[in-house]
Amino acid sequence: MTIGIVTDSNSQIPPDLADRLGIVVVPLTVTIDGVEHQEGVDLDADDFYARFESGTPQVSTSQPSPGAFAAAYQTLAERGASAIVSVHIASALSGTVNSARLATTDSPVPVRIVDTGTASFGVAFSAWEAADAASTCATLEEVVAAAQRVGGLVGNIFVVRALDLARAGGRLAEDTADEDGPAATPVLTLADGAMRAVGHASDVDQAARIMADHVRAAGSSLRVGVSVADAGTLPMVEALEALLRDAPEVRELIRYRVGPSVGVHTGPGAVGAMFYSAPV
Repeated sequence: MTIGIVTDSNSQIPPDLADRLGIVVVPLTVTIDGVEHQEGVDLDADDFYARFESGTPQVSTSQPSPGAFAAAYQTLAERGASAIVSVHIASALSGTVNSARLATTDSPVPVRIVDTGTASFGVAFSAWEAADAASTCATLEEVVAAAQRVGGLVGNIFVVRALDLARAGGRLAEDTADEDGPAATPVLTLADGAMRAVGHASDVDQAARIMADHVRAAGSSLRVGVSVADAGTLPMVEALEALLRDAPEVRELIRYRVGPSVGVHTGPGAVGAMFYSAPV
């Protein structure tokens, strides 16, 4: 059986990684000041963050249409897939899973839907595991299981400078504050739907150290994605990567962009990492 893998653009999976793994990505819709865009098609990360240079635009996201998923399933069937595993952002956060499920009735081959229970690069990790399993000639059930087990394992750590956007989205705990003074920036983790501070940093190196220590404490054989939002985040990103690249706990490190469907919640200035212990 040849099993194709589909995911959505909220996964933030880099195009070169998607191409290498043979994953088809279906774009979410991002609306900016009333104008709809397709993430990664006519709106990339650079275009998105440029909109914040002259103020804060009105931004929102919506799931792809069932027709967009149907087209993706047709594409993989034409490439020779005899079954498809479709791996997506949590249904609690988006209607994407429902759109994908509706599209299965029009697919020329069987489709299994995976609700990862997570978002952003956690979805990419799930799709990555599914693609790895499919490449070993695993059964359809084994590929689905590989994707499903990742969501609950993914951890995260990040810095969000545009805290007003995070608060507006209802994901920032009300008691989160700059406890160490006005120059301190909270280093956050998202758990159970709320952002909470695990430490505070007064400079880039301190923030990178807090994040790196949090990642390394998560276990061994870690697959880690380090996120880049706008260009201003690069010094912190590079500091974080330098601390993680040769860490004995890290099996694989990849950099990805924080694209529009995640950036609507974090805004410019977000840096962080997502990670999980990958099977050896």
